[in-house]
Amino acid sequence: MQERCQPLELGGIALSSTLALDMFNPAWRQAATDAVRFWEPRRFLYNLALTIVVLLCFWAEYPASKKALQIGRVDLALVVFVLAVMANVAYCAAYFVDIFAQTTSYGETWRKFRWALFVLGTLFAAVITRFIALGMFQSS
Repeated sequence: MQERCQPLELGGIALSSTLALDMFNPAWRQAATDAVRFWEPRRFLYNLALTIVVLLCFWAEYPASKKALQIGRVDLALVVFVLAVMANVAYCAAYFVDIFAQTTSYGETWRKFRWALFVLGTLFAAVITRFIALGMFQSS
């Protein structure tokens, strides 16, 4: 039977000691390490796919897209930068799913098929990127 402990306080928020100690569980650390090893090498492919989508949209709307670049160079560059950061923050959402799935009894099966989450997530991000890029490059 587990002994009851006083809650820990972190920044004025009370945490149960069980929750705080679970973060240092070796199984959790192993799942987090495995997630980093899987997802980080694929981040380049994710960003490459989104870059290709933007370039294809630029090419598809070429006369108008060139004009859009000339009108607001600095503003467009800042918007593209913010969108790229947001896309990479969204990519990090896979970590929560991956670590949770690894710590379940389906962890071994999940590790064999988590590439599907990468493919579906990249396709979903590419569709969203396409809509945004076409909106930026289309003529008014």
